[in-house]
Amino acid sequence: MSSNASQNARVQQLKTPRAAAVAGIVFAVLMLTSQTLIQLQVPADWNAIETRSIAQTGYVALALDLVPFAGIAFLWFIGVMRDRLGDLEDRFFATVYFGSALLYLAAVFMATTVAVGIVASYSISPPNVLSDSLYVFLGEMLTSLVTVIAIRMAAVFMISFATVWMRTRVMPRWLALLTYLMALGLLFIINASEWVALVFPFWVLVVSILILVNNFRSQAATNSNPPPA
Repeated sequence: MSSNASQNARVQQLKTPRAAAVAGIVFAVLMLTSQTLIQLQVPADWNAIETRSIAQTGYVALALDLVPFAGIAFLWFIGVMRDRLGDLEDRFFATVYFGSALLYLAAVFMATTVAVGIVASYSISPPNVLSDSLYVFLGEMLTSLVTVIAIRMAAVFMISFATVWMRTRVMPRWLALLTYLMALGLLFIINASEWVALVFPFWVLVVSILILVNNFRSQAATNSNPPPA
């Protein structure tokens, strides 16, 4: 009985990091693709209305379709990471990174929806559908959602996770320190380019790949040195 229990525990220990890695990779790929499509199609200079070209609404619609699936993968990533921490999880930091994650997703969802609305309206009839001032308003709203709210919530998420890693040592110390540096950079960036929003999904991609690599190494070590029955 105890042998079966220990075997189930080992299987769960191996599956949990792998699930987190897969979910993180899915989120990163979908979010990087979605944000890249939006940045390429939505005009950056909202004060130069006459220089704006008609965007391809199909690409932006695809970006909107990808965002909900990226959000689901991100929530899955957080859930599996929390499960991996288990009893080591601190309630304070758990509240901070879970709350910041939800606010990050809310900002990204809203920004994507605004971007789709702008492009769709302009593509239908650029001179008549929206006034120039309203275009500028929506554009500045989109920029603020991406470069102010989403980026800073992502930074808070990264700082809280890095702190948990430093305390529990479930991830390498160098990764925690690098995360601190990246998060502080995002936290204090003022009026940065919208492309900075890609830093966070890229960070999740790196973390997920590292988790996957460590998982395969642990599995290989377990198979080569099986515990006594």
